[in-house]
Amino acid sequence: MDDNTLREPVYGQGAHADPVACVEDISAALAARTVAGYPHSIWQIVEHMNYWMEYEICKIAGENPSYPDHAIESWPANPQAASEDQWQATVGRFSDLLSSLASLVQSDSATLERAMDDVGPANSRHQSTMRALLWQITVHNSYHVGQIAVLRRQLDVWPPRRGGFTW
Repeated sequence: MDDNTLREPVYGQGAHADPVACVEDISAALAARTVAGYPHSIWQIVEHMNYWMEYEICKIAGENPSYPDHAIESWPANPQAASEDQWQATVGRFSDLLSSLASLVQSDSATLERAMDDVGPANSRHQSTMRALLWQITVHNSYHVGQIAVLRRQLDVWPPRRGGFTW
């Protein structure tokens, strides 16, 4: 695969929905709503993506963030009576982290192939590359943006104002 294929999921090109468009035009109240049969709100999904983007960006920057002991640590509680300002701060952080991710994805091939230690569940360590870490986080985001699209459909607020696939 070429590097353009890596870039597409970051801001939702090709078959990937635009992550910012999927969250920028909904209210805090709607973002915090849950639907029957699904455990997380849109807000929780965005914060979960923020958690892992920040984790991977820190790791790529040479920091050594701790891998969570339990998956629930990367899922925040659903906000109760959250304000629009709090939601907009979450969306702003999401947009900023995506921008940082996009900058890293634009790195030259030699940088993308830089060897890195990767830590997984149970703190298992293995060798990886910056490119592999970026692939992991971009497809993770695409997966969760798909969940947001489904939740928006269930909440009858699809497509986003800037558009999205409706078929």
